Amino acid sequence: MNLGFVSTRLAGTDGVSLEARKWAAIYQEMGHRAFYCAGELDPDLEGTVVPRMHFQHPEVRAIQNRIFGTTERDPEVLEALLEMAHTLQQDLATFCADHHIHLLIVENALAIPMHVALGVAIARYIRETHFPAIAHHHDFFWERERFAVNAVGDLLEEAFPPALPSVHHVVINSLAQQTLRARRGLASVVVPNIFDYARAAPGIDEHNADLRETLGLDRQTLFVLQPTRVVPRKGIELAIDLVRRMGLPRHASRRQHKELALVITHHAGDEGMEYLEALQHQAEEAGVRLIHAADHFVAYADPHQAPGPGPGPKRYRLWDAYVHADFVTYPSLYEGFGNALLETLYFRLPALVNRYPVYTADIAPLGMDLVEIQGAITEETVEACLEAMMDPVRRRHMTECNYQVARRHFSYQAVAPTLARLLAEAVP
Repeated sequence: MNLGFVSTRLAGTDGVSLEARKWAAIYQEMGHRAFYCAGELDPDLEGTVVPRMHFQHPEVRAIQNRIFGTTERDPEVLEALLEMAHTLQQDLATFCADHHIHLLIVENALAIPMHVALGVAIARYIRETHFPAIAHHHDFFWERERFAVNAVGDLLEEAFPPALPSVHHVVINSLAQQTLRARRGLASVVVPNIFDYARAAPGIDEHNADLRETLGLDRQTLFVLQPTRVVPRKGIELAIDLVRRMGLPRHASRRQHKELALVITHHAGDEGMEYLEALQHQAEEAGVRLIHAADHFVAYADPHQAPGPGPGPKRYRLWDAYVHADFVTYPSLYEGFGNALLETLYFRLPALVNRYPVYTADIAPLGMDLVEIQGAITEETVEACLEAMMDPVRRRHMTECNYQVARRHFSYQAVAPTLARLLAEAVP
């Protein structure tokens, strides 16, 4: 079959884009073809770019800014929204026709209203054509405070997500499954985020050997990695506090008198730049070396694929950061699942994790061995992190245990039967 992956953006290292690629890889292994339709696509993805599908398109942002944060409905704004939805519905129909699509796989565009017109367009296209679809939901609008006050409650009810007979709903954690049934009366299948654990992790190679030098880190600096976007729910202020406390003079012998640096690999801006500025101020006040290195990295879903030569400064894969890192911080306050955590386990790195709800419900019970916190850094946390970083026996035991657990539960092979069953049920 020809599968059509649809979203507002299928590019970069955000969780939605990465998971879409992973599903596509599994389905392609089964013999299907994948095509993509979004406001932005990575260059290697075959499909159709529709600029107004992007949530950052100026016309989209103008509408979004007028429908959230207020309950007062402006008729002109509503008219513009519905006109855009109509146009996008036609674009979607053209994509399906051009690529002879048999099944749509909608990546989060029917779950979180970053682009209300797009969600309405997709829902109405499916409703009017009875087109078979799998709606892959990563996070819902009721999980985000910024969508609580709005003037489009009827449209959210219609499309986020829609209750349509030809739509099969997939969520990425058990908590979302429970809330979807409670709020919408909709059944769903849980497919956790995944990683290709069957392939050996890459190491230091000719391309990435100079990454530390590029970032201004010498071999003696302890490289603490924060491999996430810079948005408030990532809790990065906790990572800064951890590095500050590990760097105190009383811990100098435990860290073998090495300096520390906290490196953030992903871009800021999806929710404004204020959070990054606050983190930079906090780090400066705390004497923490904070490196926001997003401009040095490009998005490659395949850890074994290196960026080709191009104009401008040398660029690295996200995975190159893991290869060089000594420790990973993952202090998120909330996650739909936790892609960066799965990546950390794949690269056999010790890590700190905040016990966010999905981790507590779906991941921790599997037997993970991580340094856990409950929203605060304590002296015990610091000691545990230093031991995980500096004690080779503790480090190996921790990382090997976690790798084996992840391979059993979060590999491509673990979810492939479920994905095959979903396809068979959606297109009998």
